[in-house]
Amino acid sequence: MEATARELNQQSGAILDKVERGEEVTVTRNGRPVARIVPVDHTEVPPYPVTPIGDIDLPEFDLGEPMTNDEMAEILRGMGQ
Repeated sequence: MEATARELNQQSGAILDKVERGEEVTVTRNGRPVARIVPVDHTEVPPYPVTPIGDIDLPEFDLGEPMTNDEMAEILRGMGQ
């Protein structure tokens, strides 16, 4: 199915009903396709992880001695300008 951007704006409920029933919709603007609305395949994207992630090993970094707030402020001074 094809729908213009205006039709999508004015009839979004009816168009989404068609998508929910399995139809794909190509949305056009000024006669050119700009988007495609497709039904969600619930087997494709699980709502939550289905396998255990397990432990995560993070590398250790030697960053030297802990810094004071003044030392951090000095390093950050001028950044982001």
